[in-house]
Amino acid sequence: MSNFAFIDSQNLNLSILHQGWKLDFKRFRVYLKDKFNVTSAFLFIGYDPTNTNLYTSLQTYGYIIIFKPALKLPDGKTKGNIDAELVLHTMIEYDNFDKAVIVTGDGDFYCLVEYLKKHDKLERLLIPDKNKYSSLLRKFIPDIVFMSGLKAKLEFNI
Repeated sequence: MSNFAFIDSQNLNLSILHQGWKLDFKRFRVYLKDKFNVTSAFLFIGYDPTNTNLYTSLQTYGYIIIFKPALKLPDGKTKGNIDAELVLHTMIEYDNFDKAVIVTGDGDFYCLVEYLKKHDKLERLLIPDKNKYSSLLRKFIPDIVFMSGLKAKLEFNI
């Protein structure tokens, strides 16, 4: 059995930070492998040339990084919305995995999760913050794992 993970890195990272802790991406990759038999983990992220060390580390941990060019906004923030890329790559890889693990709390992925569920291709929906996620995803409660309860297992410790 070969399961693939498709990870909305922005939603994951910001949701975990909002809860007051930092995710250890190395430990998270091991968790995906051990808990859900994830053989390929696609991490979708906006590209920022100042983050090359981060990207190298993530690849070393076993993530396949899918970049989207990031935009610098007038207020100095960076925007790299990866929704379309995540949906597209999930469908490109559709025949290559038995089940998918989708990591996001963003309701924009409702149609993807619904499609995977309907075709028995959804392993789990991992939602980073049980207190802050789209109400559209409540329909999938039996398939959801809330990462809020995984702090002890996945927190980055220096």
